[in-house]
Amino acid sequence: MPARTAIATALLVRDGLVLMAHRHPARRWYPDCWDLVGGHVEPGESPRQAVIRECREELAIEVHDPVPIPMTFDDPTLDMHAFLVTRWDGEPLNVEPEEHDDLRWFRPDELAGLTLADPASLPSILRAVSSAAPQ
Repeated sequence: MPARTAIATALLVRDGLVLMAHRHPARRWYPDCWDLVGGHVEPGESPRQAVIRECREELAIEVHDPVPIPMTFDDPTLDMHAFLVTRWDGEPLNVEPEEHDDLRWFRPDELAGLTLADPASLPSILRAVSSAAPQ
């Protein structure tokens, strides 16, 4: 069995809302669907370093203290590393329009109505959003 591709994703949560990126319809993998921001873990890079880099490259923000969270994902070719991000500097912008053609904040109850890259991840996302709520 070939090695799985390591992917690091960021679940950005602000004021109870989740930032989702719409993958450009021309993308080879998972086109025309909503997904968390993230990407490949580069050689010599930890998943934590990758998620910080990906947020810088795709959103022009500097994240602080990304927290690893469990994330269900059905694609057996991927080794998913998800991180809850509740603190960052800057306002998320779509600086990679060839990757994503839209960025939007969603209430958790709106996520089930979206075409997600992997619907199996929805319960994991909702649990993480709930855990991020102020106590």
